Amino acid sequence: MNTPVTLADWRGAYAAGAQPATLLGTLQARLAPDDPAWISRLDAAGLATELARLDTLNPAHAPLWGIPFTVKDNIDAAGWATTAACPAFAHTADADATVVARLRAAGAVLVGKTNLDQFATGLVGTRSPYGEVPNTFDPAYVSGGSSSGSASVVARGLVPFALGTDTAGSGRVPAGFNHLVGLKPTPHRIGMQGVVPACRTLDVVSVFALTLSDAAEVAAIIDGPDAGSPLPPPVLQPAWLPDRPRIGIPDAPILDAALGYPAAWESALTRAQTLGAELVPVDFAPLFAVASLLYDGPWVAERYAAIREVIERQPEALDPVVREVILQARCFDAAQVFEGRYQLETLARAVAPLWEGLDALLVPTAPTHPSRAEVAAEPIARNSALGRYTNFVNLLGWSALALPSSFTTAGLPFGITLIGPSGADAALTQWGQHWEAARLAEPGAFLGARLRPARAEDGVLRRCLNAAPTLELAVVGAHLQGLPLHYQLTERGCRLRDRTCTAPAYRLHALPGTTPPKPGLARVATGETGHAIEVEVYEMPLDQVGSFLALIPPPLGLGSVELQGGRWVKGFICEGAALAGAPDISTHGGWCAYLASLS
Repeated sequence: MNTPVTLADWRGAYAAGAQPATLLGTLQARLAPDDPAWISRLDAAGLATELARLDTLNPAHAPLWGIPFTVKDNIDAAGWATTAACPAFAHTADADATVVARLRAAGAVLVGKTNLDQFATGLVGTRSPYGEVPNTFDPAYVSGGSSSGSASVVARGLVPFALGTDTAGSGRVPAGFNHLVGLKPTPHRIGMQGVVPACRTLDVVSVFALTLSDAAEVAAIIDGPDAGSPLPPPVLQPAWLPDRPRIGIPDAPILDAALGYPAAWESALTRAQTLGAELVPVDFAPLFAVASLLYDGPWVAERYAAIREVIERQPEALDPVVREVILQARCFDAAQVFEGRYQLETLARAVAPLWEGLDALLVPTAPTHPSRAEVAAEPIARNSALGRYTNFVNLLGWSALALPSSFTTAGLPFGITLIGPSGADAALTQWGQHWEAARLAEPGAFLGARLRPARAEDGVLRRCLNAAPTLELAVVGAHLQGLPLHYQLTERGCRLRDRTCTAPAYRLHALPGTTPPKPGLARVATGETGHAIEVEVYEMPLDQVGSFLALIPPPLGLGSVELQGGRWVKGFICEGAALAGAPDISTHGGWCAYLASLS
């Protein structure tokens, strides 16, 4: 039996008769004690406990039944030590973090806790007393951090998914460096109880996986705030981008030519255009100004506050570089904290108009990929460079999705990141699925660190994060594609779901004196002869329905329309009085066919 690496692989193995004791026992034996990706690992006694727990769950109601996962060691799991990569900080957790509890309730099995840049302070994966985590393609290079261990064990196929955290890019940079998907949700939409904070106002739990399908499913399972959280969850956006999205790109990208990054970036832009995107160069200077606040501004004081007890009692317990970074907090006073907040609000207002003309941003996940030797020689400068396209995202409350793209001439993975406004997680996933499908279809495509060849089914999206609620709306006349009022749908972000027909129970009339010309749809009485009328069915964001209703003139209105097959949706209907004297055009089968007959 081949070693399972994706969620579908694990489910397939169980469906074929494999038992958790065999699969998980084999995996547990592979968790080497000298692997720097791990801080703690499941032992034989722990495995027995987990197998007993699985026996109490119904696999039909536990979507992750028997599937192993890991978490970054700043996330609590009951009975496990949480170290945040600092032995002096270590403590045994009394309860699962919210995200761990949700995964275990879904049947997932925690098999270990992974290494990280200490206190999640770094993007390199080298700032840990438990060892440096090497890149999975070339150990001379960094893994990326701070979620270094989580990315490593997924890329090597030890687990199909792992949780990390992301404040400045820790859920994205390791994904880019290890040929993984890194799904970073909008801040405050996923519960953070039981997570050691880096910057409590910015942190978010992220998901690493080999495929977008797996990352999206796991994110959907852990989605939702903590019970009783005082922080309001983000307002959700629709679940899609337009068919031809306008995507902003850096107007002057800074990329490492020695590693072949410019050519890899051009290849990524070509793929985006092939997928229908209109690429719009954007001045990123205001975003870089936001990013500078994260470490050059008072937000570093949040890191200090999170570990005040240990850094004041035992500063020598901290990694020297991490200590240097966090002690900068002492350079700021309370007034400067407020001033920094005001500066961020000013910058946020300045960049908000980006979303009036753009649907998403597309950036290189990182501008370079340093070697471990380079980081050792210049630990702060090399680390800082990696946050160029990541540091501003959480400060602005935005969503992001890191995806594999290609490989550089140096043989290293090159990744891209899609960035959207707050609450746009589902839309990024939807467009990311097109990106992934195109990549997986390329000759020689593979998963992770060359675990196995990609398959078409790897790109099938099974589940996604929640999005804004919508209303299904059937249009029959001037709102059809190519007709004068169609813009009223597009400007409200509607998505075409289907071209179909009504049930054969309607008649269509050409309403006289309407501008632009419009038809009237009416349901016939029982026993009368009706027709199936062509319609287009759209999804309309629910918060746009009111403004759309206000545009509908009499004698038209919105009611319920039956489609072929018996499904009912909202749609245009017409007052009966207006049909007197209006020509019956039902035999044409639809408004477009009738207009064609006139010409």
